[in-house]
Amino acid sequence: MKKYLTLCFFAFTATHLHAESQLQRIINKGTLDVCTTGDYKPYSFLNSDAKYEGIDISMAESLAKSLGVKANYIQSTWKTLTPDVVASKCDIAMGGISVTLARQRQVFFTQRIDVDGKVPFVRCTDAKKYQTIEQINKSSVRVIEPTGGTNEAFARQHLPNSHLTLSSDNLAIFQQLVDKKADVMITEASEAMYQKKHYPTLCAVNTDKPLQYGEKAYMLPTNDITWKLYVDQWLHLSKETGEYQKIINGWF
Repeated sequence: MKKYLTLCFFAFTATHLHAESQLQRIINKGTLDVCTTGDYKPYSFLNSDAKYEGIDISMAESLAKSLGVKANYIQSTWKTLTPDVVASKCDIAMGGISVTLARQRQVFFTQRIDVDGKVPFVRCTDAKKYQTIEQINKSSVRVIEPTGGTNEAFARQHLPNSHLTLSSDNLAIFQQLVDKKADVMITEASEAMYQKKHYPTLCAVNTDKPLQYGEKAYMLPTNDITWKLYVDQWLHLSKETGEYQKIINGWF
């Protein structure tokens, strides 16, 4: 019996050692398939000319270049992003993605890219009114969030008494705040600070003391540790060499 188990172990090991990794499949096919929402500046945005831009788009191009392949973008939504990765519709998901345990149960995350946190994004004239969860969690407060992402999840968990509206167009939310059709958007401090440049009447509240701690990373399918190790090492080197910071500086 012991001999039989030993043979089975070596057979299993040999099969996996010789199985083609996702890393090799990407190199063989010549493309890096990247799932992204294209609606989250400054990380991922789909322009009217059908071209993507943003911090994580530049990072995707860097990753593809390191592999000697071309980046191919697959448009997704916040609601379908995790299922798309699970279904292997892409090799990696990129674009300002928050790390959550719910997602971690289904996908691999790369090493942490940045620390971020959720803050209220409001009209500057209302900044003192909406500083805490207690101030926002009222039926008279109109909260607006994009459908299917961690912002919606935060609102449902922490702001059940507020009047929640969901939007399928993340980028339209900011004008809704400006036009007083909504009062508060809960989002990452990085997005709020970036969008403030374009909507000067809006303010990010307490960016140094977010309502919720958060981290950003890229999502990968769970079927290949070799691929994850490669992406982690590429990310590590891009940060240590200053490449990532140079990309960041171009947007902030």
